[in-house]
Amino acid sequence: MVKFQALDRTFSALSDPTRRAILEHLGRGPATMSELAHPFGISLPGLMKHVRILEQADLVTTEKHGRTRECRLG
Repeated sequence: MVKFQALDRTFSALSDPTRRAILEHLGRGPATMSELAHPFGISLPGLMKHVRILEQADLVTTEKHGRTRECRLG
């Protein structure tokens, strides 16, 4: 079962509609955390939890630029 852990993480990350919408948004190009949070009406900490799950599944990457964190498809 160990060989399916990465696949399980990916499917788990994709099971949430908010995370799928985040991926769709990032398909149009990189975005800051604030830009991602705005259309969903969720707080930055709430968005960061979703992004962290997507990062753990290797679907997105984040990079800090000054005071902002940019997110892009991994």
